[in-house]
Amino acid sequence: MERRKFIGHVSKAGLVIAAGASLNSLTSCSSSKKVSSGPFVTTKDQLPLPYRYDSLEPVIDAKTMEIHYTKHAAAYATNLKDAVKAEGIDDKVSVEEILGKVSKFSPKVRNNAGGHYNHELFWQSMKANGEGTPSGKLLTDIEAQFNSFANFKSLFTDAAKTRFGSGWAWLYTDPLKKLHIGSSPNQDNPLMDISDIKGIPMLGLDVWEHAYYLKYQNKRADYIDNWWKVVNWEYVQNRYSAI
Repeated sequence: MERRKFIGHVSKAGLVIAAGASLNSLTSCSSSKKVSSGPFVTTKDQLPLPYRYDSLEPVIDAKTMEIHYTKHAAAYATNLKDAVKAEGIDDKVSVEEILGKVSKFSPKVRNNAGGHYNHELFWQSMKANGEGTPSGKLLTDIEAQFNSFANFKSLFTDAAKTRFGSGWAWLYTDPLKKLHIGSSPNQDNPLMDISDIKGIPMLGLDVWEHAYYLKYQNKRADYIDNWWKVVNWEYVQNRYSAI
């Protein structure tokens, strides 16, 4: 995707970015300090998938993609709108703003705002025939922070594989734009003021069973290993460049 197209799509889509902690320093990077949500804004509407349901096969099968998008993710968007209305939240407030003070709202807001945000990022972070590796400053900073791209992949993979139960693995940046790896339970993410890791998500991997069970059954590790083949590094790099 060309940068001009990316910027236009992001503006239309209302996506986001956020900031955080490495796998080896999750505790030290936890902070009550307010974290910026970055220059993008996520709307409360579910956006169209940027590809067909079968585009990511054989890594993610068409049926899983269809159910994941039309049932699970769609429900988060619908339930978020209901919760916003029920709790008198200004409809003009972005999802990022809600997440940044989510402790003030109900579990319904927390779960559905997180679920909606996480999935909107997740869809954009993948594409058919992913590049395999990033380039430019993102690659340079990954190598500087994690010693090598291979070591980064290993650390991120471990974060995803060892997340107990349902949740997400993240590559995210802290307020100094330093990259970190971490994971969060359920539909939590680093933007939340209640999160143990805080920052702007650059890349997120869904490790809820509904994201992979039809194809991989209980083999989460196989799903994670194959997922690297469809990562849209151009999208991640553009997010990183924008903060």
